[in-house]
Amino acid sequence: MGCSSCGTGKPNGCKSNGGCATGGCNRMNAYDWLQNLPFADPEAACKVVEISFNNGSRKDFFRNNTLTVFEKGELVTVEGVSGVDVGEVNLMGEIVRIQLKKRGVNEFDPEMKKVLRKANERDLELLKTNKAREAEALIRARAIARQLKLEMKISEVEIQADGRKATFFYIADDRVDFRELIKIYASEFKVKVEMRQIGARQEAAKVGGIGSCGRELCCSTWLTDFKSVNTTAARYQNLSINQTKLSGQCGRLKCCLNYELDTYLDALQSFPDRADTIRVAKGTATLIKKDIFKNLMWYTLPESNKQYPLTIERVRKILSQNAQGIIPDELEAVDVTSTKPKEVEPEFVDVVGQISLRSLEKNDRRRKQQQQQQQQRQKGVNRPSAGSQQQGKAPATQQGRPQQNRPAQGGQQPGPRPAKPQQQERGPRPQKPQAGNPRGQGGGNQGGPTQGGGAPKGPKPGPNPGA
Repeated sequence: MGCSSCGTGKPNGCKSNGGCATGGCNRMNAYDWLQNLPFADPEAACKVVEISFNNGSRKDFFRNNTLTVFEKGELVTVEGVSGVDVGEVNLMGEIVRIQLKKRGVNEFDPEMKKVLRKANERDLELLKTNKAREAEALIRARAIARQLKLEMKISEVEIQADGRKATFFYIADDRVDFRELIKIYASEFKVKVEMRQIGARQEAAKVGGIGSCGRELCCSTWLTDFKSVNTTAARYQNLSINQTKLSGQCGRLKCCLNYELDTYLDALQSFPDRADTIRVAKGTATLIKKDIFKNLMWYTLPESNKQYPLTIERVRKILSQNAQGIIPDELEAVDVTSTKPKEVEPEFVDVVGQISLRSLEKNDRRRKQQQQQQQQRQKGVNRPSAGSQQQGKAPATQQGRPQQNRPAQGGQQPGPRPAKPQQQERGPRPQKPQAGNPRGQGGGNQGGPTQGGGAPKGPKPGPNPGA
């Protein structure tokens, strides 16, 4: 869900799907979960408002002594250094008291700056004009610092809304004497100059980028405070001490080294202490690493490059034996290769030319045969009976020829030739004529000659005496 009012689009990093109304546009915002909470005494509500500047990269607290009720995201004019500044309302109400307590700021501090009014058109024009000067001032400030040969890097320039003050953020490894630099900046830009030193992590948070994990930098999306990171965290996690792999884009150790450190420390509680060396008959074995996933401890013997994985129970047993003055003969290492499944490399299979159109043609023939069978079934339902065929309505054959009016052999009615898969329709089976049955009248066709010749013919009729 993007934010349509400020045009920031979809939130970065953690994808919290926030906006100006929920406080999810940038990493400096906090969600106001006390926004709709009713209060019995409105007079006791917090009068301090949190204001953000420079698109959320900096924020501060201001006292609201006016009777105006501001909305979140509204631009207001506040007191600045020797002038005024324009910022955006970030938090209001009781949630501000929690933020004040978190940052150690006194709510009733008399020196706290105040909110003057809502930003008018003149304030917004001045803000737009002076913000357009920042890019040019940054390029000029870097050129001046390079001419003075100062070991520092100007990272960002922030000009106040009324144009009377400019803050120069710089990075330096050592102490820098920039007294001459301030004089040149003041005469060059006609502003009051403030120099503020930041670290490499803060610069990476301002610039942003993509980390080695493929995601946006944590410091530029959701990480608000930076904790010290050292190589001890990498050793606890059995990571190789490689400065190139452990360093982020800022050149310092990655902040994500601290994310899983507590989990590793909890898992290492089950491993025995003071187990860096154990004594066996072959010599003193030295601990190399601990595998918290398999609960194994890897040791190596002197004058040997082989590593021996031991279980936690075995290490404890050897330590207890060494404490009693007993030196075991063997380490009794675990066979890790037997428990690990062997990876079978897939064989190369050449499938070129194995796929042809025969399967498609076979399916096409089967479909056509099914359609023919359905058509023949429909014709069989509408076919006239055998009696109607004898009365002169002979059906046409498949070749379009009229059927000859002759008796069928074997008592079968001639008709269209059926398809091969379908069973041939047969008429009633003819019965053999019995003795005394003239002309085989028990057959399938009347007046037709009988086949087989087994039954005697009846007597011929004599002449009509009345003729």
